[in-house]
Amino acid sequence: MSNKVDHPSHYGGAANPYEAIKVIRVWLGPTAAQGFTLGNAIKYISRAGKKRGESTLDDLKKARWYLDNEIAAIEAQEKP
Repeated sequence: MSNKVDHPSHYGGAANPYEAIKVIRVWLGPTAAQGFTLGNAIKYISRAGKKRGESTLDDLKKARWYLDNEIAAIEAQEKP
């Protein structure tokens, strides 16, 4: 996935321990963070192709990124 979608530098990047998504998961806890990630997926799907300057494809990739992120978090919790 492109850097525009996957850990973009304006959110701190993948190597930054204070990247927004990581901080949100710690601050909010798993349940609230899940609401955040799923809400963002819905946001990007609902606005796909409607926001000036953003492509439909970029918005759908962002939605997929949030879904993949949530799936990974759930799988990590379920590991024995």
